[in-house]
Amino acid sequence: MAMLEVKDLEVYYGVIKAIKGISFEVNEGEVIALIGANGAGKTTILHTITGLISAKAGSIQFDGKNITKTPGYKIVGMGMAHVPEGRRVFAELSVYDNLLMGAYTRKDKKEIQDSLEMVYTRFPRLKERKGQMAGTLSGGEQQMLAMGRALMSHPKIILMDEPSMGLSPIYVNEIFDIIKEINASGTTVLLVEQNAKKALSIANRAYVLETGNIVLDGDATELMNDDSVKKAYLGE
Repeated sequence: MAMLEVKDLEVYYGVIKAIKGISFEVNEGEVIALIGANGAGKTTILHTITGLISAKAGSIQFDGKNITKTPGYKIVGMGMAHVPEGRRVFAELSVYDNLLMGAYTRKDKKEIQDSLEMVYTRFPRLKERKGQMAGTLSGGEQQMLAMGRALMSHPKIILMDEPSMGLSPIYVNEIFDIIKEINASGTTVLLVEQNAKKALSIANRAYVLETGNIVLDGDATELMNDDSVKKAYLGE
């Protein structure tokens, strides 16, 4: 059984059908990439899975439970974390307080402290800047903070929306290395990413979206060598 299963999902914005009956699945331990042009519906899918937008039709199963109509805060408590597009850190709060916000569904203080140490080990720069206001961090550091905050909920799966957006090439490489490490340590990853080449380089499988439809799916390496994918998304 898949960890996350999306079936015949339809999502509307008013009268506009943004997601047109798509189905896909994410198995435990995988990195799955959703790639496609701007406006293809990638972010809408993540928002619907995490309860920020309501589905018009179809179902979303997570860990064997139907979460189609479950509110977002309960989904976090079930083991799903979301790193939103644009990072969305709490600019007026310190790095430390931002990280604690990620653990708001957890009660055990020792476990929270252990998670904090794990995040500081993975992101040494956050430890160096733990007292600094999040709004004063660089773009790459804010992305690390958003990822660290998501990890504080101790998720089974982490959904990442455009983690490389607006970052310098050196930070892009660093962020993708961290995503690989997060996955290697046992967390499943669903990745939405404009940089298709980088996404496919770390994914097990991928789904290609066009205007609310999945038009291609398969092994990430095979898709990277697919002529239509090369032409449309890899600039080759």
